[in-house]
Amino acid sequence: MSKRIVIVGGGYVGLYAALRLQQRLRSGEAQVTVVNPENFMVYRPLLPEVASGTLEPRHAVVPLRAVLSGTRFVAGRLTGVDTQRRVASVAPEAGPELELEYDELVLGMGAMSKLLPIPGLAECGIGFNSLAEAVHLRDHVLRQLEIASATRDPELRRCALTFVFVGGGYTGVEALAELQDMAVDVLEGYPEIDASEMRWVLVEAMDRILTTVSEDLAARAVSELRGRGIDVRLSTQLESAEDGLVRLNDGDSFRASTLVWVAGTKPPPLVKELGLPTDQRGRIVVDETMRVEGHPDIWAAGDCAAVPDLQKGGVCPPTAQYAVRQARRLGDNIAQRLRGGELKPFHYKSKGEFVTLGMNKAVGEMLGRKVHGRFAWTARRAYYATQIPTWNRTIRVLGDWLVGMPFGHDVVNLDSREEPRGAFQEAAGRRA
Repeated sequence: MSKRIVIVGGGYVGLYAALRLQQRLRSGEAQVTVVNPENFMVYRPLLPEVASGTLEPRHAVVPLRAVLSGTRFVAGRLTGVDTQRRVASVAPEAGPELELEYDELVLGMGAMSKLLPIPGLAECGIGFNSLAEAVHLRDHVLRQLEIASATRDPELRRCALTFVFVGGGYTGVEALAELQDMAVDVLEGYPEIDASEMRWVLVEAMDRILTTVSEDLAARAVSELRGRGIDVRLSTQLESAEDGLVRLNDGDSFRASTLVWVAGTKPPPLVKELGLPTDQRGRIVVDETMRVEGHPDIWAAGDCAAVPDLQKGGVCPPTAQYAVRQARRLGDNIAQRLRGGELKPFHYKSKGEFVTLGMNKAVGEMLGRKVHGRFAWTARRAYYATQIPTWNRTIRVLGDWLVGMPFGHDVVNLDSREEPRGAFQEAAGRRA
């Protein structure tokens, strides 16, 4: 009887582990099932370009059913795991709960925004962890430009043109830089607005941004951002955001229509309910082969797991570069376990880091060499294009970039899609 492998999560870990198993397993050796709420994987390093309009949203996703042709896919959410019966309970989009029996279980559920109990944050803020959030922010920024260009109220104008990002990690820096670059680029179409009227603020609680890269690289990024007029506040925290009034612990306060919270992530709450060992940050504790401690038939990797970093010590950083390699090693180890072979520890040395700061703007470290400007930007795009699963998606992404380069950013605001039935309801007389 073939073994049953259940993979929970369709992100980097789920997709790349399943792809690896497709390559390694012989026909009939095992049945692989991937469980994920959506039938696509989001390639998160491309979200900043989606937000700035230099990349189409559909080109930043990978269709799981199409790529995992030899794998069963179940659209649903994990609700629990019975480790004694070896059963994973899954709630599909509709219908009764499913019970999936497993011989090997892989947990790659990713992470979600880690919110602090700051007054007004939940009501006024938005994260930057999903495709929907990236698309929404692009439309939102363009909508604020429309509001500012049409109003005669100076306070409303200042509020609309103030954009606050809390968190100076990769996500916060790249999202802010790309959106600010887009906003400046499209101002030609808004003669009522001067670039100096826009206020972009990056708030970071630590004394530096980009803590996972060298201090020199982080300093270069700060210099680039400040050179563009972006207000970088280090050693500063958000105290409240009630009714759109942003208060910082340095005593400053101002109104802002845009508040993006990118100050860290945490594993989904379900992780703590599974009865598996977790660390102080709620991540599943695994050994160097990515097996869960005390559960030899359960594996975990990616943002929801504390994977030991054998190169630098501590725990592997929550980046796509590491998650992809973890998934591949995990797939190899599961294939080895099914055949009684030796498991190998995860060992990876980063080949470099890149931070995009807008069109033709980036800083990075590549093979020990620091790079910046257009070269860094081009190298980053080339690297990520080659890492996207399937040539189909790679060609689409490269096509988007090549076609868009001479024309700048797309200024079409499609926020009406957030209420697609609005026109129909208005025609029915159900809207004021």
